[in-house]
Amino acid sequence: MKIKELLFTAFYAGYSPVAPGTAGSLVGMAIYFIEYLIFGERSWIVNLIVILVLFYPCTVLAGEGERFFGTKDPSPVVIDEVIGYWISVMFFPFNVKIALSAFVIFRILDVVKPWPAGRLQRLKGGLGIMIDDSVVAVYTFLILLASILALKFFNINIY
Repeated sequence: MKIKELLFTAFYAGYSPVAPGTAGSLVGMAIYFIEYLIFGERSWIVNLIVILVLFYPCTVLAGEGERFFGTKDPSPVVIDEVIGYWISVMFFPFNVKIALSAFVIFRILDVVKPWPAGRLQRLKGGLGIMIDDSVVAVYTFLILLASILALKFFNINIY
């Protein structure tokens, strides 16, 4: 179980005594930065592939984490924050401003849980753990996209 625990707690970031979800999101952002350092401008493609390949296994892992801790959506299980962060930045070319903005927006929305994220969180098992963060991540992506387009309208280019 040690390997699974390492993974569903995002390298034990979920054991952070303060804001484990934020710690998990930081792990996601750190991996995103590493992807860029390794793959450069193609990192968004790698990020997309990683999400597509790992979403289901991470859902299973999240369910394992729920069984491990014996509670619904335990706070040390933060693999959902990692995947959620990656979804937030999925189609954007790497940019530090986007990466940091995505982090802040994602964390705020993850706490607020706008509809239907809060409702979907009630689903059982790993799907309930993963789906709310995925919805919040899509909202984060859309907010970032709208912001970039609005800035472009005013001839402000962040890239």
